[in-house]
Amino acid sequence: MTSANEPAESASAPAAATPARGRGRGRRATVVLAVAVVLIAAVLTGLATLRSERPGTDGPEAGFARDMSAHHAQAVRMSFIVRDRTGDAAVRLLAYDIINTQSAQIGMMTAWLDEWDLPKSDPAGPMRWMSGHGGHGGASRAAPPTVSPALQAGAGAARMPGMATREQLGELEHASGRAAEILFLRLMVAHHRAGVAMAEAVLDRTGHARVRALARSMVNGQQAEIDLMNRMLRERGSEAV
Repeated sequence: MTSANEPAESASAPAAATPARGRGRGRRATVVLAVAVVLIAAVLTGLATLRSERPGTDGPEAGFARDMSAHHAQAVRMSFIVRDRTGDAAVRLLAYDIINTQSAQIGMMTAWLDEWDLPKSDPAGPMRWMSGHGGHGGASRAAPPTVSPALQAGAGAARMPGMATREQLGELEHASGRAAEILFLRLMVAHHRAGVAMAEAVLDRTGHARVRALARSMVNGQQAEIDLMNRMLRERGSEAV
């Protein structure tokens, strides 16, 4: 027989569990809040890091992106010219490779300038970054390394080192066959040598990971093409340069 007290005890059981459930919900809310605070702090830290690593307009990263893009543009132009001035398969293949590789690199460097919200050209003139102008936060603060004579001659000048003159471009446009091939190869070896020197110079001036990776690929790729072009010159009866 059930006592009169039993229903009362059963009715009171849910009420006794309520404070425990409340404490559980409170602990979960505290954990969720703590996780949210940590995530927000991580995002803010990441944004601050990105802002601190964004190159400035006078830094070597921006200068390199601008000047190497202009340098590449002439290499692409010369490659289109020789492609139409010879039927030699090896020269046409080299021209095709230069057009595609350097056009892609121009696109990459232009995208960097857009990302950094920097102008595509420097109103003060090319090659300023070679003259000791400030770099970004990751760069070494030591004295600038020695610049090669070719780059010293081009720094701050209207014409960048290794660039073909208007007269040389005109000569290439009017040449054909073997003469066009040899002239193109000689001009492009000089062009690539200056490009390698510019890429090595930015490696000495920046700690920016993406800029360093592209510059290293330029050094390796263009040096390999210099060796190839000198072999091609010898095959065509011309001295290597």
